Amino acid sequence: MAKDNSENLITKTETKKPIKRLAAHLAPPAELLQLMHRLSGCEALDAMIEVFVAEVSHAVKADRSTLLMNDVTTDELFARYAQGGVTNEIRFPNRLGIAGAAFTSGEPILIEDAYQDPRFNQRIDDQTGYRTRSIMAVPLRTIRGKLIGVVQCLNKMDGEFVPLDVETVNQLIESSSTILDGALALEQARTARDVERQFLQIVSDMTSDLDLASLLKKVMGEARDMLSAERSTLFLNDEKRNELWSQVGEGLGSTVIRFPNHLGIAGAVFTSGKSINIPHAYADLRFNPSFDRQTGFFTRSILCVPVLNKTGRIIGVTQVLNKRGGPFTAEDEQRLRAFTAQIAIGLENAKLFADVTNMRNYNQSILESMSNGVITIDDEGLIATCNIAGARIMRIDKPEDILKHKFEEFFGGPNAWLSERIKRVEKPEDQEVAMDATLEFAGESISANVSVSPLIGEEEKKLGAMVMIEDISGEKRMRATMSRYMDPGLADQLLSGGQDALGGQSVEATIVFTDVRSFTTLTEALGAQGTVALLNEYFTLMVDCITKEGGMLDKFIGDAIMAAFGLPVGHGDDEDRAVRASIQMLTELNLWNSHRNSQGLPSVEMGIGINTDHVVSGNIGSPKRMDYTVIGDGVNLAARLEGACKEYSAKLLISESTFSRLKGSYRIREADKLIVKGKTKPVTIFEVLDHRQDIPGSVLMDMLTAFRAGLGEYREGNWDRAIKCFNEALKAHQGDELSRTYIARCEKLKLDPPKDWEGVFVMKSK
Repeated sequence: MAKDNSENLITKTETKKPIKRLAAHLAPPAELLQLMHRLSGCEALDAMIEVFVAEVSHAVKADRSTLLMNDVTTDELFARYAQGGVTNEIRFPNRLGIAGAAFTSGEPILIEDAYQDPRFNQRIDDQTGYRTRSIMAVPLRTIRGKLIGVVQCLNKMDGEFVPLDVETVNQLIESSSTILDGALALEQARTARDVERQFLQIVSDMTSDLDLASLLKKVMGEARDMLSAERSTLFLNDEKRNELWSQVGEGLGSTVIRFPNHLGIAGAVFTSGKSINIPHAYADLRFNPSFDRQTGFFTRSILCVPVLNKTGRIIGVTQVLNKRGGPFTAEDEQRLRAFTAQIAIGLENAKLFADVTNMRNYNQSILESMSNGVITIDDEGLIATCNIAGARIMRIDKPEDILKHKFEEFFGGPNAWLSERIKRVEKPEDQEVAMDATLEFAGESISANVSVSPLIGEEEKKLGAMVMIEDISGEKRMRATMSRYMDPGLADQLLSGGQDALGGQSVEATIVFTDVRSFTTLTEALGAQGTVALLNEYFTLMVDCITKEGGMLDKFIGDAIMAAFGLPVGHGDDEDRAVRASIQMLTELNLWNSHRNSQGLPSVEMGIGINTDHVVSGNIGSPKRMDYTVIGDGVNLAARLEGACKEYSAKLLISESTFSRLKGSYRIREADKLIVKGKTKPVTIFEVLDHRQDIPGSVLMDMLTAFRAGLGEYREGNWDRAIKCFNEALKAHQGDELSRTYIARCEKLKLDPPKDWEGVFVMKSK
């Protein structure tokens, strides 16, 4: 039977003025009436429970007792206890543990030795230091036979619990259960009333919020809390793209999630308009477990309902995951539907406000960008205004020379495509944008970013159009040339006049080192030309992964790559960028190897080390040749971690400094405490496993659980226990080479036990 983590977290009750102890036979009616009188004098359920539990403990001479009441809305048993002036509550499903067994069977349970009963959770005793010997659990019924909870007593002080103790507790229950049941019903009614009042207040607050990002965050947070779920997401429909989207996070760290509005469970709800309630996600074919594998989150239950506006049109869906205490109920679905119906108007208002604000800001930014060419055209197709930059780009002496002329005269011939776009824009959403387009003026071609926007007056009447031209010809040529010899990010810094950023400075950065395994063997098999071709193809794949995440390629060192994230300008999440880039490098390498293997070519393997630290960056070299690079201990540790990948049979190792700064969710395990060559202090290292898409989530969870246990025993010097745990990890997944490494290490340490063992491994090589 499944063990419960909370069933033996028992309230220790201080006996406050108990009635004279009941005898082992029926108690005098006067004493029972006195108990009922004391219970009736309590104003709250908590106070009643305190009085009742104190009397039970005293009556049966129990060291500790608790009263667990059943919550019919969640099918949970709950108990409350005071600690530090704060009332805490314990909850667990009413079918688990010894208390759950007594509740579901309706029969009392007497246990002489708790540690011999499989339903007992010994872990709580280990944590608290309390030793549970005997247990008595008695169902709590009203005089009408209604089952409302369980009375549980621990450690009888003068022997073991006997059937007479059950009779004594039942006698107390018979006198008190109706009062307790009434108090519970009253408390639940008050709670329901408070929830509804809070619900109305929440809806009122949210419908007045016109900031879409803020409103999305509020809706997701309130839906999660309202249904006691672990996660909640509100997806809105983008009618132009036919996509469902949502924004997660705030400010620069926010992320927009998008996917076609017919895919997945959310897509099924959006297209059908019907709610979906899935109690077991992995048993439903519509659930895609790849998201769990990517994030490390384990989805148990899902509730997804459509969001309808006042006309009945579906504008999105709300999805909540993992209800605490069990699956989502029909009542949860009704509450979520009511909630989304109330906030739909606010969502539409906020979305409309965001659209209007974005358009206003965009048009304003165009008008203020006077360094670019800005040309306006009136409703008759005549050029109304042109700034100096526009005249220069169009190779015209003065702006006045083109005013009051048809725009087709200047945007004809090779530029006719621009005339067509000007004619097409009729509404605000009809904006036309052409990036890196070619224009020709006075026989000279230029590269330009061009945008065409309509000018709209009152009653949505078109007043004309505005054309903005950004000449990027010189910058494009210079960037293309410089990017062949340096990282594109550095080229952008130099072109934007940021040379000072390339001077010497101490900054925090995340350094990435990669190296090809057995490269000498590959070169011998491929020859000179084959080696160069392989490296060019390999470097192209790897560098693309780095630059896509905003990293700076520092240098190639033979077959190795050194890259930095956070230089020359930081992003705020450079550790995550480095890890994501490294995961993508390993993923691309696997795909490339599959292609090579299909052609009969050998695979290429590599290791990656990542470290975050303060480093010195800047232009280093001689007056004739400079190289922008980074130096320092933080760089050296990243290189050592790349080398340590061989020792730990790993592909990607990161330092504790990088691990502690990660904001995203990854599949990571602690690998060791390591002293690298040239250092005296140990550093904790971690292995990132997100590139291992071949390991199912459930298998990985079992493997990591066993590995963590083995690592703990290893550090305590319990070699045999550690070996047993690592074998359990291999049993879960035979491909876990790190567990084999630890088994071999433990066998060696058994033969020659170290003195003053601290659980730290010392690397002798780089």
